[in-house]
Amino acid sequence: MFFFLLPIVIFCIFMSLRTLFIPNTVKDKLVSIDNFLYLGSVYLTVILGFGLIYLLFELIGMSLLMEVNNQDNRNIFETSFYFSAMTLFSVGNGDVIPQGIGRIITVTEALIGYTLPAAFVARVMFDRETL
Repeated sequence: MFFFLLPIVIFCIFMSLRTLFIPNTVKDKLVSIDNFLYLGSVYLTVILGFGLIYLLFELIGMSLLMEVNNQDNRNIFETSFYFSAMTLFSVGNGDVIPQGIGRIITVTEALIGYTLPAAFVARVMFDRETL
């Protein structure tokens, strides 16, 4: 099941990010609700996608994340998605630490988090120039 779900999750993340680099066919204003909803949906897809990747590894017994303060009452669902959001939006709080291959996955997510705003601004400016 793991080897079936992991490629699907990675494909969904890739397809969501890919939309940033495809020209927009609808020509709207420079700043619009549609643009913000679009950016929010891309962020949500990436958070859920990477959260599912962390969760899938945890469910097969590979512990990728270690909580610093709360190791006894560990909720892997909550921790996976919390860590994904903290990694995408910032460098994290330090309360959850990646281990092993989780470090590579975390670096990939952090790089995506840093490039998303720049790609979004570039897309908006490109759409503005084509009006």
